[in-house]
This record gives sequence, C-alpha cells and structure tokens, in this order.
Amino acid sequence: MEHATHTPVRRAAVVFVFVTVLIDILAFGIIIPVLPHLIEQMTGGTVSNAAWWVGVFGTVFATIQFVFSPIQGALSDRFGRRPVILLSNLGLGLDFVFMALAPSLTLLFVGRIISGMTAASFTTANAYIADVTPPEKRSAAFGLLGGAFGIGFIIGPALGGFLGGIDLRLPFWVAAGLALTNFLYGFFILPESLPAEHRAARFELRSANPLGALKLLRRNRTVFGLSVVMFLFYLAHYVLQTVFVLYADYRYGWGPQAVGYVLALVGACDGSVQAFLTGRLTARFGERRILLAGLVFGTAAFATMGFASVGWVFLIGIPLMSLWGLAGPPIQSIMTRHVAPDEQGRLQGGVTSLGSFAGIFGPYLFAQIFAFWISPDRVWHVAGMPFLLAAVLVGIGIVVAARATRPGPKPALAGET
Repeated sequence: MEHATHTPVRRAAVVFVFVTVLIDILAFGIIIPVLPHLIEQMTGGTVSNAAWWVGVFGTVFATIQFVFSPIQGALSDRFGRRPVILLSNLGLGLDFVFMALAPSLTLLFVGRIISGMTAASFTTANAYIADVTPPEKRSAAFGLLGGAFGIGFIIGPALGGFLGGIDLRLPFWVAAGLALTNFLYGFFILPESLPAEHRAARFELRSANPLGALKLLRRNRTVFGLSVVMFLFYLAHYVLQTVFVLYADYRYGWGPQAVGYVLALVGACDGSVQAFLTGRLTARFGERRILLAGLVFGTAAFATMGFASVGWVFLIGIPLMSLWGLAGPPIQSIMTRHVAPDEQGRLQGGVTSLGSFAGIFGPYLFAQIFAFWISPDRVWHVAGMPFLLAAVLVGIGIVVAARATRPGPKPALAGET
C-alpha cells in the first residue's frame, strides 16, 4: 500500500528533475558551437592559437568545478537538494548575461570561472534521483536523466549554431533566458527530495573539500575501481568538448551551423539510447554486461572518429558513441548502492570532482595534442590523434571495469541498512 502511495509522487519528482536538467543542458548546449569561435575572434590568431586558449578555458573551468562540486554536494546533503539547484540556476543565468556582454577575452575568462562555480545542478540532480528512486531502479532512472542530456544536445547545439550564424553573442543571451526560466520553474514547481530526517547533521568542510570527497570513493574495491573508470570516461569525453569544433572545421570544413547540426545528431542518438535502451537492456542483461558493452562501443567510436579522413566516416562514429553512453547509468547505479542516504550528495560531488579533475588537464592535453599534430612545421599531420588517445583511455577502462565488477559477496543495499 505504501508503494502504491509513493510511486506517483516519485514519478512526478523524477519528471521535475528531468525538466530541470533538460533546460540546463539546453543552456549549455547553445553556446558549445560558438564559444571556440568567439575565443578565436577575440584572440585574432590562428586555429592552433585558438585551440590553446580553448584548452586553457576548459582547464580553469574544470579546476573551479573540482573545488566547488563537493562543497555543493555536501551542502545539498545538509540543507536539501532544492536550494542548491535553485541557486545554481540563478547563478548560471546571471553569468550568461555577463558573458554575453564581456568585451574582452579577460572578462569572458572571468565569466567562465563563475560558470564553474555555479554549475551544480547536474551533481545535485543525480543525488536527487538517488533520493527518490529505489536502488534496483536507479540504472533506468539515471538513463532517463541521460535522455535529458540527449534531448538538450539535439536542440541546444543546433539552435546555438543557427543563432551563432547571426551573431556570436546571441546564443549567450538565449542561454541566460533558459537558465533564469529554469530558476523560476524550480522555485514554483520543484519539490524537495531529501527529508529532514535523512539530512546530514552538520556541514563539514573537511569532507566537502575535493580530497575529502574523493576519500568517499575509496571505501571498497568496487566503488574505487568504478571511480577510476569514471575518471577515464570523463577524461576521454573532454576530447569532444575541447577540440571537436576546431577539428571539424580544420579537417572537414564544418562551420558553426554544420557543427551544431552534427551535435544535434549526437544528441538524438544519445537521447534515444538513454531513454529507450538503457533501462530495458540493463534489466535483461544485467548492469555489468551493459557497462562493459558500453565501454567497448566507446573505444570503437573514438577510433572511428580519429581515423576518419572524410566527414561521412566521422558520422559513422556517432551511433557508436551513443552506445558508449550505456556505460554511465550502471556505473552510477552500482556506486549509489554502496553509500548511505545522507551521503548521496557527497558521492555525486565526488563523482563530479572526478570529472572536474580530469578536466584540469584534459582540455589542455587534447588541445595541445591537436595543435602539435596540425602545426605547419610537422612533417606528418595526424589531426585525429586526440580521438585516438581517447580510444586508448576508454579501452583501459574496459579492463579496470571488468576487474572492479567481478562477482563477489553481495553488499547490503544502502537503503536497506
């Protein structure tokens, strides 16, 4: 009877957070096709020079997130998910306005720092899902959240590419409007997911700092191993955020609009996999098999993109990359079963910190590799080298994941203690 009473409430809460994440992804997706070109315009340099600055922007953004994500996760454990999500959306909206008005590269850089401080809704949204979903259904719920990412990237980059063709500043204004709309939506609609009795007794900066948050990920073999896989997952993904726009322009002659449409295709494939396949395949084949299969597809996707000498071959890698996304929800689901309800925010903060830690040097690494291999003084030009490195990283993740998830004594679910 209790289950029947709470199921509609749980579904409504998942819908609320789905819409919240969707609007945030739209805001971020809109600026993806234009930010590198805006940086290129402000630096007035070559593509390799712009790639260097894009790498610097990405590294600093990730460093700020590395510091602030565990703090935001711990705050959500103490005070609830709702206020953290609302403050994040409000901060992002105001920051996009600031970036739209930034007259110089320095102020644009400051705006990117503020974005890193306020981009907390994704971390808190994952904790929200863990709050309202029973452990055995979390893979499907995280997959649904991944669907929001996919849908956001269907519309966001395509719209951003179109708007960027009119004015490189226009996407920032639209992103600001979306983020502020999301704040109003959450203020009036989004319910709190963490009951007062399940909140942390106090906020401890000791466990909210990045190193303290990462300690939570070392509690047992499975969580630690999957943390390594997530780190490699995030590190490989930075090749897309860092060099894809410039790579596509350099190798295939794709401008902002073409890149926006390609990213929309990525979002369509990814959203379809996350929304319609993850839950069904996980229920049928089990989390471990789907996790490993997703990593295999990711390795094949990056290898295809790295070797693609023409645009249509690169496009073949997109469906493979969408199947790479199958690995994410099982990893999240398995990890949430090893921590208590009042630690879910810190867990997600720690996981986000892994992504941010990867981003501290990932964007710089891939940008420098790309700039090195397209430099005019190179005898051999291998523009796809960053994607080939990403394929190697995901391939290492397959080995680590296989070892970390080997069958052993079944742990008690955190919600059953």
